[in-house]
Amino acid sequence: MVAREKLVAEFLGTFLLVFTVGCNILSNTPVWAGVSIACVLMVMIYSLGAVSGANFNPAVSLSLAITHSSMKGPGDMDWRTCGTYMCMQLLGGLVGAFSYAIMFWNAFTLGPTKGFGVISVALCEILYTFMLCFVVLNVAIAKRTEGNQWYGLAIGFVIIAGAYGAGVVSGGCFNPAVAFGIDTSSMGLGFGWCIAYTLFELIGAALAAVAFKAVRPGEFTVYAPEEASMQSKLIAEFLGTFMLVLTVGLNILGDSPAGAFSIAASLMCMIYALGDVSGAHFNPAVTLAIAASKTSRITPNEVGLYMLVQFAAGSCASFVYTFIYRGHTFPLGPMPEFNWWHVGIAEVVFTFLLCYVVLAVAVHERSKSTTMFALAIGSCVTVGGFAIGSISGGSLNPAVSFGVSCSRGLAGSFIDHLSKAMVYSLFEFIGAGLAAGVIGLTHGPNVKAVL
Repeated sequence: MVAREKLVAEFLGTFLLVFTVGCNILSNTPVWAGVSIACVLMVMIYSLGAVSGANFNPAVSLSLAITHSSMKGPGDMDWRTCGTYMCMQLLGGLVGAFSYAIMFWNAFTLGPTKGFGVISVALCEILYTFMLCFVVLNVAIAKRTEGNQWYGLAIGFVIIAGAYGAGVVSGGCFNPAVAFGIDTSSMGLGFGWCIAYTLFELIGAALAAVAFKAVRPGEFTVYAPEEASMQSKLIAEFLGTFMLVLTVGLNILGDSPAGAFSIAASLMCMIYALGDVSGAHFNPAVTLAIAASKTSRITPNEVGLYMLVQFAAGSCASFVYTFIYRGHTFPLGPMPEFNWWHVGIAEVVFTFLLCYVVLAVAVHERSKSTTMFALAIGSCVTVGGFAIGSISGGSLNPAVSFGVSCSRGLAGSFIDHLSKAMVYSLFEFIGAGLAAGVIGLTHGPNVKAVL
């Protein structure tokens, strides 16, 4: 029988999450709504994680149950516990939704936003529920990340990644308890989309469990291996780069009020989830900087494979966001009133910043951080995105540049768009090379990498 305090914790956390969602939407806070919802999830995870595991989401409970059913030894989430948690989460969501509806004496409906259909909604809900559950599995139950203190930050900020990009398409639920609460409290205006949303979200949860096993097969043996296999590393690089570029595209196409912050959050969350697997480069410029600086043991073969997978993931993600937006995309190039000289300086400087920070906080033993590395790296995207987004678009990543140009090239002039991506990539690789040189001047040799 599930302990009472666990059930109360799941009810309370889900109630506060759904109540916060409703208050933000009904009080019309479009700029900060995603941050508010992410932060309530984060603080409740830190408050109640030690009590119930702080699922607050039937999709998360499902992914945990699927994963634990395959792992060696006893798990915290058996199927009976999963079902009980789901009931409490749905109840918490319903109470939270009716509470905000009564307080505002108003409600809002669930469903695709204007101009989008069920397929676009399905892709957004599946992919970002996948991301949420995948991050949970990697930071909350993986043996190699056990005892970390950033689990709540990593999980909560997935909402920032998804809310500003996918939210424009589907509303950004990623949680059946949220979907049922919203749809039930607005039943007088229409009901039924919660069923489809729940199906999409549960599919995302199941896919997350499959991806977790592919990335961390050692978690399903008695003893986890010391280092991930090359296959696991390449899968990790593909997934991280894919979610990053997808978030870039959805934010730009959705004219997000907080695009740079959303993109930075996606990078941070995936670094926390996969940093111990592949190093979480997700960027050919970062891979080049690490190899050129000789601060880490990475072979030329690994460099080539990493870059190949990153470029492939970027192009795949660009086709997905273009499909979600029914063929709409955006170009790569200087923004109005700026030219290629401005683009070159902007991309070199801020790619340098990104790569230098990666080398300093994630690689070099002199300043390597064990807790804040992903927040520091992700924040570089916030810095660069706001600083030069109106100049060059703030790519800072050849996989982003290549992906954007691939999808844009579908509309014609593929060679022209590909040539622009090559110019951007040149600037970004120059920034990476500068970072590799400067880290040696500021930090000296990385002794462990040399030995």
